[in-house]
Amino acid sequence: MDITRDKAAMRRWVAERRGLRIGFVPTMGALHAGHLSLVERARPGCDRVVASVFVNPTQFGPHEDYERYPRDLARDADLLATAGCDLVFAPETAEMYAHDAQTTIDVGAMQTVLCGAARPGHFRGVATVVAKLFHLVQPAVAVFGQKDAQQVVILQRMVRDLDFPVELRVAPIVRDADGLALSSRNAYLGPDERHDALLLHAALQAAAAALRDGERAGERIAAAARAVLERGTFLRLDYVAAVDPASLAPLANVTGRVLIAVAAWVGSTRLIDNLVLDVRGTAVREVVLGE
Repeated sequence: MDITRDKAAMRRWVAERRGLRIGFVPTMGALHAGHLSLVERARPGCDRVVASVFVNPTQFGPHEDYERYPRDLARDADLLATAGCDLVFAPETAEMYAHDAQTTIDVGAMQTVLCGAARPGHFRGVATVVAKLFHLVQPAVAVFGQKDAQQVVILQRMVRDLDFPVELRVAPIVRDADGLALSSRNAYLGPDERHDALLLHAALQAAAAALRDGERAGERIAAAARAVLERGTFLRLDYVAAVDPASLAPLANVTGRVLIAVAAWVGSTRLIDNLVLDVRGTAVREVVLGE
């Protein structure tokens, strides 16, 4: 497996493989099994798989964890090589952004709800860096994890609106045996905090149970999840919502598909989780976002 850290070398690598289908997995490193599942999902129908490792400063707010975000490129590269990745693109910040860069991608109203309400500018930073990476890597396929559901929905809209010739694939959430969604930020949790973090998944299951019991009012479904989250000692709720998985608009009544999304601070760590359900009459089944 090759590693490159500059844009010119990335472009040369792509040019030398013209005609081949490239699968692409953008990451910020600190990799875990969830990231490696994205590599696996990128392989079918592609001739090569590229992963990026870049902690993107433009998607962090002024008081967030950019400086302490875990970085270990050697470990990440070893994991990606074992997973079958062909190239790692790991640029420095100065390589990705000119010192006077001003051009960004505004992703509209969807950047102001859910996580966007608490993290202004976050999704503008995400969309901008992903667009830059798409131009550099020229992928036929790009894979993102459902855990970042709002990010996925926004990038799907960006690809559609700006005519990127990229197929977006969504990989299901990978969880530990206790149900906690894998996240690089789980490393910040102490034992008691991790116990409270399990309430995010339990809350989603409570919302799903309400749907299976016949509840269809979006706010009451969210309330079922909220009641579980209120049990946490170290947990402070940011939001829980039942929204349209295509537009992120809140659903007064659930018919068809619903994205139940939750974000909470557990101690000093902000965690997110979600569940997508397809509701047809009395039948309720879990599905992958976008499928």
